[in-house]
Amino acid sequence: MKRNTLNLNTIAIVLALSATVPMTNLSAQTGHSKALQAKIDSMTIVLKKYAAGVATLKKNLITFDTLDFTVFTNQEWVRLHESHSKDIKVNWPDGHFTTGIEKHIADLSAMFVYAPDTRIKQHPIRFGNNTGEWTCVTGIMEGTFTKPMPIGNGQFIPPTGKSFRLPMCTIGHWKNGIMFEESLFWDNQTYMTQLGLGK
Repeated sequence: MKRNTLNLNTIAIVLALSATVPMTNLSAQTGHSKALQAKIDSMTIVLKKYAAGVATLKKNLITFDTLDFTVFTNQEWVRLHESHSKDIKVNWPDGHFTTGIEKHIADLSAMFVYAPDTRIKQHPIRFGNNTGEWTCVTGIMEGTFTKPMPIGNGQFIPPTGKSFRLPMCTIGHWKNGIMFEESLFWDNQTYMTQLGLGK
């Protein structure tokens, strides 16, 4: 983001300097030649779009921080709509995907049944494209396997007491301030091993 800001400032300075250069064939209203004014107008449109994209990206990243640090970590599922569309498509690390916010809430809730202290409290890397339509955020997911893990048919795996701490990544596709598609990445084998279930 720092690099993009520098480019934006540089363009603004060039435009300001170019506006002071004496020209022939000047426009009566601006004091610029028609050709230069056309270029300035064109660049102004580009800059406005760029600035809007930067603002959108910043807003989406803040929304995502709140999602992980507050909504996910504190299981405030009634707030998930602040970042997810009703028909959100979620791509999971094992390759399967789900559709719909209610299914996603059920899947996220299941992670806390056996590890109630599951949490994400940091995003070491967070960035996106220049329109804010895409975001990419890494996090550290932590927790402790302290409760029985349901495996179906009324059966459970007893807790091991093992803690886990693993890197994860989420790529979000956004529209109008919420994600309509989310892709989750972490190493499931490492996750199971740290839970004490890996072979």
